Amino acid sequence: MSTQERNEARVIPLRPQQPAPKEPLWRDLVGGVLRRERLAQQRTLKDVSEAARISMPYLSELERGRKEASSEVLAAAAHALGLDLGDLLSLAQGDLVRHSQTRRAAPAAPYNGLCLAA
Repeated sequence: MSTQERNEARVIPLRPQQPAPKEPLWRDLVGGVLRRERLAQQRTLKDVSEAARISMPYLSELERGRKEASSEVLAAAAHALGLDLGDLLSLAQGDLVRHSQTRRAAPAAPYNGLCLAA
């Protein structure tokens, strides 16, 4: 071991660094609203998919945020749930705002712990 290597400190953090939470995708927000509204109405995927004229597997993928839907498909799903497209998007936007406020409201606490150096 060289003299330089012996003189360098090795820092081992006592608290692991956690990455900042990711911003949600729009398709996840819209899918979450569709699922919440469907469940609040106690309706099945089959019922809503038939009313919207969308296949049941596709509606399921929309609700899980797996697919990016066109505005026509979103409007059909919204109408099947008794919503306008604007209502659906407004609810999703509200979820996004709440998520953003939660991220901003929880600042990282200053690190007041110990750090060991060898």
